[in-house]
Amino acid sequence: MTTFDDREKAFETKFAHDAEMLFKAEARRNRLAGLWAAGLLGKSGAEADEYALSVVNADFEEAGSEDVVRKLAADLDGKATADEIRKKLSDLMHTAKSQLMSEI
Repeated sequence: MTTFDDREKAFETKFAHDAEMLFKAEARRNRLAGLWAAGLLGKSGAEADEYALSVVNADFEEAGSEDVVRKLAADLDGKATADEIRKKLSDLMHTAKSQLMSEI
């Protein structure tokens, strides 16, 4: 293999790794957001875990986070605005990334 081929392979590997880490971070962020929302809704234990999983699954409806924002805004009607939810998601993304990095 040439040096160019080696570099190309390294870039492809890094891209795949970065994409996988972003997917894991978003899923963890959504789970954390679901647990946060479950607390606002008075859910705990297994019921909170089940709700958090439903938030994770909501993210598969479309690209981006707006599907999660819509679900949480509808479920938290009167308890949190869409802007508050977006801010919480942003904060939780930092938490999720930190958690993932500490596990590596």
